[in-house]
Amino acid sequence: MALLDRTLLGPGPSNPYPEATAALAAPLLGHLDPEFLRVLDETCDRLRRVWGTHNARTLPLSGTGSIGMEAAFANFVRHGDVVVVAVNGLFGERMVDVAGRYGANVVRVDHDWGTPVDVERVLAAHPEPSLVAAVHAETSTGVLSDVRALSLAVHKRDERALVLADCVTSLAGIEVAIDAWDVDLAYSGTQKCLGVAPGLAPFTVSPRAWDRRVQRPPTWYLDLNLIGAYVDGTNGGRTYHHTAPVAMIASLHAALGRVLDEGLEQVWTRHHAAGTLLQQGLRDQGLELFAADGHRLPELTTVRVPAGVDSARVRQILLTEYGIEIGAGAGAFASSVWRIGLMGHNARPDRVELVLAALRAAIAKAKA
Repeated sequence: MALLDRTLLGPGPSNPYPEATAALAAPLLGHLDPEFLRVLDETCDRLRRVWGTHNARTLPLSGTGSIGMEAAFANFVRHGDVVVVAVNGLFGERMVDVAGRYGANVVRVDHDWGTPVDVERVLAAHPEPSLVAAVHAETSTGVLSDVRALSLAVHKRDERALVLADCVTSLAGIEVAIDAWDVDLAYSGTQKCLGVAPGLAPFTVSPRAWDRRVQRPPTWYLDLNLIGAYVDGTNGGRTYHHTAPVAMIASLHAALGRVLDEGLEQVWTRHHAAGTLLQQGLRDQGLELFAADGHRLPELTTVRVPAGVDSARVRQILLTEYGIEIGAGAGAFASSVWRIGLMGHNARPDRVELVLAALRAAIAKAKA
């Protein structure tokens, strides 16, 4: 069967940076090989720069972005802890589900999908939560929320509370500044703006959170006490935990090098320019954007499906005739919204021109 060349312009995965793809083909190293451990250490250092943190416990977890979510709740929530979760899309919903599975007393703060998190409402939800969680860039709706304002407000009221941020669609696409924002826990995924295939979850833990960790979490695989003994060798050596995905870490290492060589702020600017160009082009075609004005992500644009147009048919035409993937909406908006991603290597003007032209043609064909 011939391999198909897809342009991945959905909510993820995105097409990797060429440097990330090339690294996958390098000779495989063992997970305890000194050369691999050097690459792992350098990858963690590069992640700190991209996260905007000095956190010692910054590492790539083995698994997709969702494993980062699970690790956060497994290692920092105890049975009965009050966890306030801002819900303004699918991934806020998932936080509620996962926190509950680890025994949290979950207080959810619901928002209309397509709108940002309201900091005051989240603060008012409970006077003394153990942890407050929110999605920085909601993948299901294309909405950006002000995690900085939320985190600073939570800690101004109670320095003991932990703040958890889902940065799966934001890291390396828009500004993320963990230390400056005083965020305690954050996770991401490699398949979005980092420009790597799916398979790793960059994760970072503040000293305040580390002091509050569960000493024996109910999961062996995601026990950060055990993983840390391998990743950072804090016990005097590298203690084997599980076989690290060495090829994926090499790929992430290369992609982070690509991002940092370009310059992190320049990468943010490139994403912003591409997203602005796309959103203006969609409006010029008479299409309506879904996410609230002033809170739209540049790297992931949500657009309403025009009346009388079959969403699935348009996406099928784009895929089969143009080799372009865009995403359907999520939840109640599955058939009424499209999600178009310009992430990592795809945050470029030529990709914008390609998807705008193809979408215009596909809509016309779907109506015919």
